[in-house]
Amino acid sequence: MITASSSSLPAFVRVRQTVAPEGYPPIEDIEGAVAREMAALGMDGRFAGGKRIAITAGSRGIANMDRTLRAIAAYVKEKGGSPFIVPAMGSHGGATAEGQLELLAHYGITEETMGCPLLSSMETEYLGTTADGVAVYCDKYAYNSDGIIACNRVKPHTDFSAPNESGVLKILAIGLGKEKGASTIHRAGLAKNVHDVGAALVERAPVLGGIALVEDPYDRTCVIRAVHRERFVEEDAELQKLAGSLCPRLPMDKLDLLVVKELSKAYSGTNMDTKVIGRIRVEGTPEPERPKIHTIVALRLSPVSCGNATGIGLADYTTRALFNDMDFAATRVNVNTSTYLERGKIPLFWDTEEEAILEGVRHTGVEDPGELRAAVIENTLHLGEMLVTAAVLKDCPDLEIVNRNEPLRFDEEGRLLN
Repeated sequence: MITASSSSLPAFVRVRQTVAPEGYPPIEDIEGAVAREMAALGMDGRFAGGKRIAITAGSRGIANMDRTLRAIAAYVKEKGGSPFIVPAMGSHGGATAEGQLELLAHYGITEETMGCPLLSSMETEYLGTTADGVAVYCDKYAYNSDGIIACNRVKPHTDFSAPNESGVLKILAIGLGKEKGASTIHRAGLAKNVHDVGAALVERAPVLGGIALVEDPYDRTCVIRAVHRERFVEEDAELQKLAGSLCPRLPMDKLDLLVVKELSKAYSGTNMDTKVIGRIRVEGTPEPERPKIHTIVALRLSPVSCGNATGIGLADYTTRALFNDMDFAATRVNVNTSTYLERGKIPLFWDTEEEAILEGVRHTGVEDPGELRAAVIENTLHLGEMLVTAAVLKDCPDLEIVNRNEPLRFDEEGRLLN
């Protein structure tokens, strides 16, 4: 078994995986693309006369979201409407109106930058139930507006697999449902009720349509698409298929050890993308077939998460610094709302990142350092470059080598420098 000493660690190789999706280059003119898609909705007449139009803003770090929201608001104003932005993020931000505005400010979304008001409240309107008896709620400001434009990135969800996962339908069902709606849907079952509750909101709330974003594997906006009210569910599902084909993935099927340098709500709702690390940990939901990872070490929590460490329970080891950065109230609210308590359990933590990594290596049980399949990634969203051991290269010969010899380096306080 590998001993707990940095000198016993194998050398790592810096590699790059190249994923260039054909036909989906990154969009540079975000504002122009948004304007074209807003026009494609065919709703210009619904804005005239100062109509109050609600635009949804979620709690994820989405590429160009600030530019997209500002462009939607500008288009509405140009056509004679009076836009405003509502936080659509379920229980995030500590389930408080102030906390949700604070989250948006982290992404550069404020009244000053958007050029329109931000109206935040945890109060909702009750819109009846679905056919299965699941309650439907909608943010009070959005429901009482003259129209809603749903805006969100479309991507695979971290908790389930279904035709409609994390997209414009979800921003309605869970986002605008606020804490009450999000809790209700999680308890009733996400896979079915993101669809059922979302579809009910399209019918019962003043939804005019949506603007959907899809990103390439390098966190760049590559699709901006209008989602029409009359085909809202179907178009969201079509974009879901496309988004799934473009998502970042680890290039290997099996690892003894994965070190994730930073967790963040900007990267995933669970801080680490469950489908990247191969761990969902939701009762009744099968685990992904790949990758299979024996031990996961999580080192840091991004300030963007505002202390919300939901998903920390997906790791096996962590650090005292990450533990100290946790806002336990925000984490409790988010984990309780999701109902997936396993993800909120705090793993064993170590005083330094060096100790946590060494313990992770020891826990793998691999005796020969040369046989250790290990990788170090910045986070679960940016997977273009990473550090891997030679044993991984044997399984992934197509990876481009950037630096053949890059041992893990730590500062005097045991913090990983690579």
